[in-house]
Amino acid sequence: MPNRRRFLQGLSTVPLLGGTAAVAASPARRDYFQELGVKPFINAAGTYTTLTASLMHPEVVQAIEFASKRFVRLQEVHDAVGKRIASLVGSEAAMVSAGAASALTLGTAACMTGSNREFILRLPDSTGMKNEVVVQKSHRYGYDRAVRNCGTRFVEVETREELERAVNDRTAMMLFFNANDKVGKIKAAEFVELGKKHKVPTFTDAAADVPPVENLSKYIKMGFDLVTFSGGKGIRGPQSAGLLLGRRDLIEAARLNGPPNSDTIGRGMKVNKEELLGMMVAVEVFLKKDHQAEWRDWERRIKVIADSVASRKSVKTETFVPEISNSVPHLRITWDEAALNVTALEAVRKLREGDPSIELRPGAATGVEVAVWMLEPGEERTVAKRIREVLKGV
Repeated sequence: MPNRRRFLQGLSTVPLLGGTAAVAASPARRDYFQELGVKPFINAAGTYTTLTASLMHPEVVQAIEFASKRFVRLQEVHDAVGKRIASLVGSEAAMVSAGAASALTLGTAACMTGSNREFILRLPDSTGMKNEVVVQKSHRYGYDRAVRNCGTRFVEVETREELERAVNDRTAMMLFFNANDKVGKIKAAEFVELGKKHKVPTFTDAAADVPPVENLSKYIKMGFDLVTFSGGKGIRGPQSAGLLLGRRDLIEAARLNGPPNSDTIGRGMKVNKEELLGMMVAVEVFLKKDHQAEWRDWERRIKVIADSVASRKSVKTETFVPEISNSVPHLRITWDEAALNVTALEAVRKLREGDPSIELRPGAATGVEVAVWMLEPGEERTVAKRIREVLKGV
């Protein structure tokens, strides 16, 4: 009994659960980038991979956190998420890939191997398979490697007649780079028509080509057999995820060539449960968004920045919208470099090295170009202030 009494007396000194004394102080929120010596910046450049593309929507982060606390069978999630995304965008089938480059490799592999297990195990040894990829010369680009990884050989053409002569019994696929549609002689619709005529799968890389939202279904409706989009650009899903949309048989073959299947060309292109759910939710949010209101807000941001430099002598501003990739309002600012005693390159450097650091759209032919669609609310005023200061020589 004495022992029991002492135990009960001891309990009386313990704070009740939920009482003030029992609530531990919230741990200070860590600034991981500061700890690592990494300097964040204001993104007035756009959705470039090297600049970590876009910021995920809160709903996407919530889905990732949800998935991180549960075990599931990965293939079941792949199946279910692919089915949901396909229904949302109007595609026969869909899968989440480890970015658009991964989708290029897996889609190419699918066209080469189908469901042939022997072929799947042998890639990139393409002996005995269809291994030629027909592409317009003007559509060769920096992501060719993702296709060549499968052991393919590119066959370059420029005209319809050359393409029809190039197709043969070794042709596995016809590749189209959507951003270069205007520079190629064979436009998208004709390219699809030729693929169907010769019974060769057509694959378009539209990685950076949303918005507009209609593009998510446009190229499937046009008749491309495979389409890829980056997940972490305009859709604002996980940057390391992408979408591969298209024919059911080809998506099934792409899945066989990818993770978690061992001894496949795509085994290293792993997509975890967090990215699968995150990408699905990103597509849902993107499709439900008020895109007209968002466009008006981008135009408002541009006006704030343009108005801030309007009084500077020799400074000119113009709004432009890229025709295909990153097809959203941008601002171009030009000026007489001698009159203001600052070159465009110097302006870019000063903005990058300033506090806060600001990145502008790379590759401007003249002056500087500002992308406003990745700015967080209110950052347009900071960008306006800093550009005005740089053009004043401050």
